Amino acid sequence: MNTDAPAPMERWNTLPWKHLQRNVFKLQTRIYRAACRGDVTTVRMLQRLLMHSWSAKLLAVRKVTQDNQGKKTPGVDGVKSLTPPQRLTLARTLTLDGMAAPVRRVWLPKPSTPELRPLGIPTLHDRAGQALVKSALEPEWEARFAPHSYGFRPGRSCQDAIEAIFTAIGHKAKYVLDADIEKCFDRIDQTARLTKVHTSPSLHRQLQAWLKAGVLDQGTLFPTDTGSMQGGNLSPLLACSALHGLEAHIGKTFPRSGSRRFQTPNVVVYADDLVILHEDRTVVERCQAVVSEWLREMGLALKPSKTRITHTLDVAEGTPGFDFLGFQIRQYPVGKTKSGKDCRGRLHGFKTRITPSPTAMQRHVEALRKTIDRHRHAEQEALINGSTTRCMQGCGDGLSPVIPRKRNIGLRANTGEWTMDTAGASNLQTGRSLWHATTTPHTSAM
Repeated sequence: MNTDAPAPMERWNTLPWKHLQRNVFKLQTRIYRAACRGDVTTVRMLQRLLMHSWSAKLLAVRKVTQDNQGKKTPGVDGVKSLTPPQRLTLARTLTLDGMAAPVRRVWLPKPSTPELRPLGIPTLHDRAGQALVKSALEPEWEARFAPHSYGFRPGRSCQDAIEAIFTAIGHKAKYVLDADIEKCFDRIDQTARLTKVHTSPSLHRQLQAWLKAGVLDQGTLFPTDTGSMQGGNLSPLLACSALHGLEAHIGKTFPRSGSRRFQTPNVVVYADDLVILHEDRTVVERCQAVVSEWLREMGLALKPSKTRITHTLDVAEGTPGFDFLGFQIRQYPVGKTKSGKDCRGRLHGFKTRITPSPTAMQRHVEALRKTIDRHRHAEQEALINGSTTRCMQGCGDGLSPVIPRKRNIGLRANTGEWTMDTAGASNLQTGRSLWHATTTPHTSAM
């Protein structure tokens, strides 16, 4: 791996990007394989090599200045865009020296609630450093993450989480703990998070500097003693690593027993949202207590207003089913001609249907209405072929795991019946990582 910077006449637009990506990917694959076999020394050595690599630095700068959606969002220094020569200069001067600038506070509205979500926008230099550190830490954690953790991971999406839920309840109706972690990014304990990351001392100091950098809101600097920099490149990975171990803890607390015909509860986690599925309500209630106790060690707690226990098929009061990641998951009693069957040919007596939730469909309609209002004076053909098409295509991509039974309804799918498309799903539950090699078992000894 060549870690030397190129000659000054090297131009940004003529850099061999495919070759640089190949160099970084090879190192990430070696980090993943070393983490799978529990070789911590090799993992630390390869991570240090990657963070000093010229290829990784160039890709980190390119990610924050050209690829990311918030590439033109300035930090506290006011810098929001760089010219190609300035990008090369940033890549040459990009170092992890244990220093960090404060983040700029931005408040964004939460959908369907009057609350505001606080974001912290780091400077371009810190964003590039975080992208560089993420490229080194991500392969190691991909070898350690639980198989049913889907939030902000490469090669995984919310569609995969929905498919995992469909697989868990496809043959048996179950009770569900639908839970949400209250202010996960704002209240998580920083000491416990850094302890769980367990990285090299130099990287530990750099992560601590980013967490303790402070936030600048309306010209006033506030300390950040708790929580993390929500809005940076590294914050999703740190949040997932902080919640790592919850699924294993539940599996250890409720182990599978073949003699008692007891199955371990199914756990599906997407960032700070999680569901736990089991056919026994008592087990689900005990799981809620176990999760609350486990989160207390990280300084977190479940949000009472968004945490409830329900059933996918039948409830005494209210409506069965639950909403998760913009989908409504529910089971309906049906006759023998519509019911599914188990491996022995016995009828289930119900049908599982996953539809877009009313809240998600309302958000899509509001976004489409705002798009049309902004282009009120545009020509109809340009409006249809331009902004509205992109808006509708984005909604269709998000709803790709479900298909309408009446295919002629198009985007008016909320008036028809939707079912899970398990045959045409793009991402199957293979349990493999982006860097998984067939010669390396997908196990973790770390």
